[in-house]
Amino acid sequence: MSSERKYFGTDGIRGAVGTYPITAEFMLRLGWAAGKVLAREGGGKVVIGKDTRISGYMFESALEAGLSAAGVDIALLGPMPTPAIAYLTQTLHAQAGIVISASHNPFCDNGIKFFSASGRKLPDAVEQAIEAELERPMTTVPSKDLGKAERVTDVDGRYIEYCKSTFPNGATLRGFRIVVDCANGATYKVAPSVFDELGAEVVSVGVKPDGLNINADCGATQPENLRAEVLKHGADLGVALDGDGDRVIMVDHRGEVVDGDEILYIIARNLYDLGELRGAVVGTLMSNLGLEVALGELGLTMERTKVGDRYIIERLEDTGWSLGGESSGHIICRDRTTTGDGIVAALQVLAAMVRTGKALAELKSGMSKFPQTMINVRLEQRLDVVGLPAVASGVRQVEADLGTEGRVLLRLSGTEPLVRVMVEGRHAPIVRAAAESLAGIVEQAIAAGP
Repeated sequence: MSSERKYFGTDGIRGAVGTYPITAEFMLRLGWAAGKVLAREGGGKVVIGKDTRISGYMFESALEAGLSAAGVDIALLGPMPTPAIAYLTQTLHAQAGIVISASHNPFCDNGIKFFSASGRKLPDAVEQAIEAELERPMTTVPSKDLGKAERVTDVDGRYIEYCKSTFPNGATLRGFRIVVDCANGATYKVAPSVFDELGAEVVSVGVKPDGLNINADCGATQPENLRAEVLKHGADLGVALDGDGDRVIMVDHRGEVVDGDEILYIIARNLYDLGELRGAVVGTLMSNLGLEVALGELGLTMERTKVGDRYIIERLEDTGWSLGGESSGHIICRDRTTTGDGIVAALQVLAAMVRTGKALAELKSGMSKFPQTMINVRLEQRLDVVGLPAVASGVRQVEADLGTEGRVLLRLSGTEPLVRVMVEGRHAPIVRAAAESLAGIVEQAIAAGP
């Protein structure tokens, strides 16, 4: 990412509602600035979707007003998953798509993501042009040129059919009982319908959004809720999505959580067995060593990128490879989607279950995860923590203690004011103790300052 960027991070613009730039005034100007840039590049309508946060109404109206003032037409899609906006931007032949969401964050946060006409994240150059426009005085086009807005009403059905189309032709989910946790978020209407229409018996939870309960004790970031429901209903598996639907975490029939690394392994192995896997599997610096080892045993290569689905997608597109993902549950099936899609990824796991006749617990058993501990240390201001002498010394010591059977990673979160301290190795007690020791060193170094 460019150091010149003022607002856009690795995943759009995100923060606490009411704190600049996550304000109605800024969103008005952002809509106008984006509209000015898009108008210069050829015009065309912009689609806007959102998750279920109460602040989404406010920001939707502000963006709509700004785009209209710039002379750009708007199609309002209402609550829809982030990957659905990427898909619908293409199928509605829009010039761009805007998602109002803070993904897995609590309701008091919100954010903005943009998609290009191809359903991919905006190029850096376009984001930089929007930021440059934000520094200029806002103007309004003549009244006859103002953008018009319409509300599109058939988008749920379009996206449901698209998701179903990624499941093998002729295959069915009849006989499966699946718990689907929609995190009281953007998938609350579409996700249960997808699995139901493919034949599964669906138990729906997290499908009563009230504007305040998105991601609250449910969804992909809180899989304990899903685990309890799977065991309660005697389900074959559970699927937990996050607030905007681009992440998925699963639970097997025994109540054991299946994370993004394990999901990635299951999909990669299935595609490999079918002869449909192209190139290396792309993970991140946070991907578990066990995934790399398990793929290696199949003769497959794993390549790591920086943390963030943006970087995975860029690598897949640069190479033409077909599959990548993150431990958190962002899974990109590039032969089916242009971005992370929790519903589509879950369907690919189910496709492997149907093809092999194996339970989810059996499919994931081909990979053994190395114990991994991650501790988040809060930052009050941006700071090059890794470059602090005390921290660098602490990292060297932990790496020496772990030897060749472990690794250490310190990184700044791209979406929250946190330093993530991760330690991984073969022996859980040693890993935990090392992570706690290193997190303590980081806290002391931050308190002492640069």
